[in-house]
Amino acid sequence: MSDDERDEKELDLSYPEVVTKYKSAADIVNRALQLVISECKPKAKIVDVCEKGDSFINENTANMYKNVKKKIERGVAFPTCISVNSVVCHFSPLASDESVLEEGDMVKIDMGCHIDGFIAAVAHTYVIQEGPITGRKADVMAAANTAAEVALRLIRPGKKNKDVTEAIQKVAAAYDCKIVEGVLTHQMKQFVIDGNKVVLSVTNPETKVDDAEFEENEVYAVDIVASTGEGKPRMLDEKQTTIYKRAVERAYHLKMKASRFIFSEINQKFPIMPFTARALEEKRARLGLVECVNHDLLQPYPVLHEKPGDLVAHIKFTVLLMPNGSDRVTSQSLQELQPTKTVDDPEIKAWLALGTKTKKKGGGKKKKGKKSDRAETEESAAMDASPNGATTEN
Repeated sequence: MSDDERDEKELDLSYPEVVTKYKSAADIVNRALQLVISECKPKAKIVDVCEKGDSFINENTANMYKNVKKKIERGVAFPTCISVNSVVCHFSPLASDESVLEEGDMVKIDMGCHIDGFIAAVAHTYVIQEGPITGRKADVMAAANTAAEVALRLIRPGKKNKDVTEAIQKVAAAYDCKIVEGVLTHQMKQFVIDGNKVVLSVTNPETKVDDAEFEENEVYAVDIVASTGEGKPRMLDEKQTTIYKRAVERAYHLKMKASRFIFSEINQKFPIMPFTARALEEKRARLGLVECVNHDLLQPYPVLHEKPGDLVAHIKFTVLLMPNGSDRVTSQSLQELQPTKTVDDPEIKAWLALGTKTKKKGGGKKKKGKKSDRAETEESAAMDASPNGATTEN
C-alpha cells in the first residue's frame, strides 16, 4: 500500500505495521515505567524522576524509523506524572518545584509513548517500602488491580461500555473502596489519545456518555482509579496544573506577546499530544499559558486531590482488541499485597474467570503439555484475584 493510500484510510489493527508500532511504543513505555519505579526512593525530587521518565522515552524513540522516506513523529504521548498519596493524578511539577518523595508514600506513575501517533499508555501504583503492602494501602491497590482485570475481560467485541462501568464499581465496593469519578477509559486512534468512545468510571446524573459497543481492531487505554475516600476529587490549586493539550479545533487571536510566543512554540513542538509546561520557556509560559487556556486554545489536565489521609491507587493499561482476543501490551507487576478484604462475590469471580483470547475455530489436536489460552488466562485470573493481587506481565 502506498503512503497516499494510507493517508486516505484510518489505520487500525488490521494493518500489521500498526500493531508493530503499538507494541514498539508499549515496550518502550514499559521499560520507562520500570526505570521510574527504580528512581522512586525517599528524598528523590519528583521533578527529577518525571524528567528521567520523559527523557528515556524520547531517547529510545529517537532512533526508530529514521530511514523511512516519510517523517514519523514519535516520543512522549503523555508526560510522566508522579502523584503521591491523596493526589489523584497529573502531578508533573515545574523545574523549580522542590517536592520530594518519602518512605511509605503511595506513588501513582502515569506516562505514555507514541510511535507515528500510535499510543501506548500506562499507569502503575508503587509504595516506597520494603516487604508486602498491608492494610488499607493493600485494599485500595487490590481494588484498582482487580477492577482493571475485570475491565480487561469485559472490554471485548460485542460488550457494552455500561457493562464495564457497573462491574468496576462492584469490584471496588468489595474492597470497601470507591472508583474515582471523572476518570474515563478512552478509545485511542492514531494521534488521538482521548477518542469519542469512552467508558465512564462512575455513573451519575451530571456525567453521561453515549452507549457504545466494543469492536474488533479497536484500542483502549483502560484507566482505573480507586480511593479509600469518597472518590470525588477536586482541584485545590490551579497553579499546580502543568499538563496541557492543544485544542486543534479552536482558534483565537491572542493579545499578549508572551502568549503568542508560547503558542507558537506549542504549535511547533506539541501540535497534537499532551505536553508539560516544563518543556517550555518557564517565565513566558507562566504568563502566556493563562491567556491560551482562557480562550480554550489549550485543554488543561488539572491536578486533582482526594481529602488528606485518603489513599488513591491508579492502574492504566493499553489493550488491543485483536481478532484472536484482547492483547494487553502495557503492564507492570504489583508489589505483594495483603489486603484486609477478600473477593467472594460469585459474579466478580465469574468475570475474572473469563478468557481474554478467542477460541480458534476448528478441532485441531493440542500438543500435550501445552495449556490452552483459556486455561492460562483462568490461572492468571485466579492469581489476580488472590490476596497479593499481582498482575501478570506480558
